[in-house]
Amino acid sequence: MPMIRVEMFEGRDAETKRNLIQALTRETVRITGVSEASVDVIITEIKKEDWGIGGEQASIKFPD
Repeated sequence: MPMIRVEMFEGRDAETKRNLIQALTRETVRITGVSEASVDVIITEIKKEDWGIGGEQASIKFPD
C-alpha cells in the first residue's frame, strides 16, 4: 500500500488539498498499478515560522 506524505506551508483551502490528493492518487495508480483504495495521502501543514530554509525561517524568507 503506497503512502504519500506531503509537508507544505499551511493556508491552502480544502479544494486545493482535495485536488492534490486526487492527482497524487491518480498518478500513483497509473504508475504502480495498485488500486486507488490502497493509496494513502497524508498532508501535514507547517507554519512558515517552523520551517527553516538555508538557515533562515521561511516566514522571513517568504513573508506573506
